[in-house]
Amino acid sequence: MKDVRTSEYVIEFARMATNMYRLGWDERNGGNISYLLYEDDLKDYIDTTKVIREIPLGFDAKELIGKYFLVTGTGKYFKNVERDPAYNLGILRIKNDGLTAELLWGFEDGGRFTSEFPAHLMSHIERLKVEPNHRVVLHTHPLATMSMSFIHPLSDREFTRTIWKMNNECIVVFPDGIGVLPWMVCGTNEIGMATAEKMKDYRIVLWPNHGIYGVGTTLDEAFGLVETVEKAAQVYMMIGERKVINPITDENLKDLAAFFKLNYRKDFLD
Repeated sequence: MKDVRTSEYVIEFARMATNMYRLGWDERNGGNISYLLYEDDLKDYIDTTKVIREIPLGFDAKELIGKYFLVTGTGKYFKNVERDPAYNLGILRIKNDGLTAELLWGFEDGGRFTSEFPAHLMSHIERLKVEPNHRVVLHTHPLATMSMSFIHPLSDREFTRTIWKMNNECIVVFPDGIGVLPWMVCGTNEIGMATAEKMKDYRIVLWPNHGIYGVGTTLDEAFGLVETVEKAAQVYMMIGERKVINPITDENLKDLAAFFKLNYRKDFLD
């Protein structure tokens, strides 16, 4: 067997964690990522018949039985993932009872998956119903988006409209908009279920005063969604109380949507 640390998916995952830390999105042990893997991804690297140990999930993930995930560990710092992936990451399979994760590689210190892994799995379940090629859920704490959530009305429509109007690119990248939750206690199944409900319609979900959940078919896609929202939020925060005299209008956004043939949230524009 080849060393899992040399696999393309672990290398890409670790590089992204480093980049997210460098951008200031994931302080200390903040943030988490899970990446759905296929049997073909693992066959040259892991003997999937050898289970290191079992870890209770804390909820019923029967819809994901037999699926594999590369996931960050609880209490792990993103800045350390690239240096020591086997300590900071784990590859898990959902056991046939739907209630247990089987550890196949990683968490070499005896650790376990991030406390928000159940929330990730709930989002994976809903996104796979919408997008069969879905693979990635990431949670992160981008500064401008967090800051904006303190001072901006918290509704899907209003938050999306403002973000769309900060950069022409936004409606093109996420024509489905942004889902917004009320403030909730993080790390619970309750916020996981609320996030998954939003994931039926959105690929980006805002946790006010906390961060973002973003999803995608690839690591790049999920990262790019968050990156685009964060850039727009930075523009919003830099404008501050200044009067905007050259806005992106609803008509401008409709023109962009027509040109790029977007299936966008038409009810979010006047």
